[in-house]
Amino acid sequence: MKLTSDKVAAKPFLKWAGGKSQLIPEIGKIVPIEFLSRPNVTYVEPFIGSGAVLFWILSKFPDLKKAVINDINPDLSGVYSVIRDNPESLINELNLLQATYKKIATESEKKEFYLSIRRLYNARRYNALTGASYLIFLNRTCFNGLYRVNSKNEFNVPFGRYVNPKISDPENILLVSKALQKVTILNGDFVETANYIEGQAFYYFDPPYRPLNKTAAFNSYSAEIFNDREQERLYRFCDLLHSENHLWLLSNSDPKNIDQTDTFFDDLYAAFSIKRVNASRRINSNPSKRGEIKELLISNYG
Repeated sequence: MKLTSDKVAAKPFLKWAGGKSQLIPEIGKIVPIEFLSRPNVTYVEPFIGSGAVLFWILSKFPDLKKAVINDINPDLSGVYSVIRDNPESLINELNLLQATYKKIATESEKKEFYLSIRRLYNARRYNALTGASYLIFLNRTCFNGLYRVNSKNEFNVPFGRYVNPKISDPENILLVSKALQKVTILNGDFVETANYIEGQAFYYFDPPYRPLNKTAAFNSYSAEIFNDREQERLYRFCDLLHSENHLWLLSNSDPKNIDQTDTFFDDLYAAFSIKRVNASRRINSNPSKRGEIKELLISNYG
């Protein structure tokens, strides 16, 4: 398959709770353009998620020689590797899943097919290619495009009831594959990314957000829990990068949306620049609790 245009940019191939597409206008205002335009700068994203910022950066700075992405979730890192290295085979797998799904007449039968794929996915008796196709299928047909796992690392999002979901998107898969050719893909702890830096680095951190309340914990993207202790460990890593003259930008939730006295991030990152920006909260079973909130953009530069 050929692309329709070389000028079309890759976009996220997954729906993602907390995906950064909506924040790119704000992020675009504060990325260090001159720094990223230098030779031998490595772009690093240790919590890759849907990759919205990655694809924007690769499009905005096509002369970047190297990028490094990472995620603690092996399934997520794996699907990026499959798209980079074997896009045509993945497209074939997704086309088959989409054709099968669309032939199913009733919603109840579609739900049963969804649950059967979810069971196969959680059994994990498949190769990387099949696992990637299952992940994308589930993401496109589950409730709200969530990716959520329990403590046993089992995907547990319910059926989404979409009438005509776009399961296969061949053109974008090929665009993503092309964009990823210069990208090193890791599966491990975020601190390990430092071992892959060449020259100076610009990091964008989009960690699992600190929940605004006990019922808002949509940060279970892996079986590992990213609690306040992990947030503090991330801060120490950011401080280390700062001491080594690398630049970084970090996004997170703003606790003051709920509690004006909660200064967790203001205190933790007091030595750095903290900016509050508007964002939309879209994932909530109660529509009245969706809407505009503040998020934090924290950086170690101007």
